[in-house]
Amino acid sequence: MALGARRANVTAMILGKATMLLAAGLVLGAALSLVAATAASTILFGLKPRDPATLAIASAFLAVVAVVASAIPSMRAASVNPVDSLRAE
Repeated sequence: MALGARRANVTAMILGKATMLLAAGLVLGAALSLVAATAASTILFGLKPRDPATLAIASAFLAVVAVVASAIPSMRAASVNPVDSLRAE
C-alpha cells in the first residue's frame, strides 16, 4: 500500500497465493487419499474405497475453510496503515 497498491489489490494478492496453495494441496491430497484408499480396501467392509462424492464434498469443505482462513488475515493486512507499518520496521 505504501507503493500505491489499493486495499483490493492487497486482498487479491493474498487470496491468490492462498488459492494456489489450496489447489496444490487438494491435488496432492486427492492423489494420496486415492492411493491410501486402494491400500486400505482390504479392511473396508461394505464401503467403496474410491467414492467421488465423498472426495468432492471433502475438497469443497477444505476449500471453504481455506478461503475463510485466508480472507480474515488478508482483510486485516489491507486495513493496516502503511505509515505505521513502515515506522514499525
